[in-house]
Amino acid sequence: MNTAYLLTGGNLGNREENLAAARKLITQHCGTIVHASSLYETAAWGKTDQPPFLNQALELHTELNARQLIRRILKIEKQMGRIREEKYGPRIIDIDILLFNEEIHDYRLLKLPHPEMQNRRFALLPLAEIAPNALHPVFDNTVIELLNECKDKLPVNKYS
Repeated sequence: MNTAYLLTGGNLGNREENLAAARKLITQHCGTIVHASSLYETAAWGKTDQPPFLNQALELHTELNARQLIRRILKIEKQMGRIREEKYGPRIIDIDILLFNEEIHDYRLLKLPHPEMQNRRFALLPLAEIAPNALHPVFDNTVIELLNECKDKLPVNKYS
């Protein structure tokens, strides 16, 4: 059994419903979600002239390998209406694999661990809620250590 940590997010449509739909599809097509963080709201990162995002971290147990998982995730995003028009642009759903076991990969469709997670508070804060001691296999730091060292000051707030 493999353990993957995912980050779901979106800033278009009904954000809560979209994250719930993503969780349901991930469960149907990818494996078992064993932990889900709270929802967090944050201003857009990278391209700031757009609505705020809702994000949620998920711990997934899966029989799939990393390549199989990313292919299914991309199908889920497409099924939910994700259109990739501009980098960091608004989106109905985004599903990233942050960590997969302690594997390191550099595939065309997938880089593991996620190459920017250590620079993004909106990814680290929800992940730290469910997996503070998960290890980043490149930096050899835990998620909580990465969060404490993160230079990103973008506010990330629990969503109620």
